[in-house]
Amino acid sequence: MAAFPPRRRTDLLADSTRAPFAVIRRRGGLFLSRSGRPARFAALVAATLAAVLVVSGTPARAADPEGGTKALRANLEAAAKGYDLAKTKLAESKKRQTQLTATLKAAQTRVDGLTRRVAAVANRSYQMGRMNTMMLLLNSGSPDSFVERVQGLDMLAQLDGSTLAAYKTDIDTTKKAQTALSAEIIEQNRQVNVMAQKKKQAEIALGAVGGGSVGGFVSADSAAAAPAPRNSDGSWPKESCTVDDPTSTGCITPRTLHAYQEARSDGFTHYTVCWSQRDSGEHPKGRACDFSANPSTFKDAAATGSDKAYGDRLAAYFVKNADALGIMYVIWYRQIWMPSTGWRAYSASGGPSVVHTNHVHLSML
Repeated sequence: MAAFPPRRRTDLLADSTRAPFAVIRRRGGLFLSRSGRPARFAALVAATLAAVLVVSGTPARAADPEGGTKALRANLEAAAKGYDLAKTKLAESKKRQTQLTATLKAAQTRVDGLTRRVAAVANRSYQMGRMNTMMLLLNSGSPDSFVERVQGLDMLAQLDGSTLAAYKTDIDTTKKAQTALSAEIIEQNRQVNVMAQKKKQAEIALGAVGGGSVGGFVSADSAAAAPAPRNSDGSWPKESCTVDDPTSTGCITPRTLHAYQEARSDGFTHYTVCWSQRDSGEHPKGRACDFSANPSTFKDAAATGSDKAYGDRLAAYFVKNADALGIMYVIWYRQIWMPSTGWRAYSASGGPSVVHTNHVHLSML
């Protein structure tokens, strides 16, 4: 590396005409600027400018425009998914209970009928006792009658054997059905407790944004949406961001697309955006949509008049069809709805987007 010659005083003086904070002399161990003020001030300003340039060179990610915190959204997601899973298991258990009850009833009816036949078989066996070939021959008037009697006894034995076998099978069926029913009752109680715990978890999480009970948005006149596909056990298929988002350049899940299309087919066609880049939440996962109350844009003002009425109807629509569509929660006009809690206050602090007074937010399971 080439060595630079030491700079002369005249060089420093020349630099001072170009740089307002150039050092021109040193006095008492302290560098002074051209104005005579300590050069430390100049260094501080230079450092500050450098920091600004560095920061501005790396754009910071904008704060989530919908308010809340990453922890809040994570807690709400965990509570909602846990509640939905327990609810699904409870429904499946009740379905099995219905089937087992029918099986038990049918088996018990057969047992009751066979009990009389088994009693008759036992009585006949007692009356006839053991009968050998000599006794059959002595009690027969002719060889033909002997053969007929042997054949009759053989048929009777076969009938008695099948009756006893059927009786035993049905007794076993009733015992197994009763045991299974007891297990289902235990399972149902367990899932009810899980649902209660998840509801409590959601309520605690919502306490950070108010969480008090509110009237909410409900309408019996809301249209019924076509249900989204479920697994054979009633649970929701695991989905990822695999289909094109019709509202942006990103992607959404098939279930989110289904909910979006159902809403539009039922008349909710205002401006909507689903996928967007965020630090957290459901939007970057393709599991959320923001439905503007305004027909053509997101207005930076609370919805009023027909726009407010539109949002009210849309929120009520999603609540009514939450189970059919696989909805995790709905936020509208400072209120949030979850299957476990119903409508609760959502008192975030900020503008219309943060408090959700200009759009309905939909998050999917």
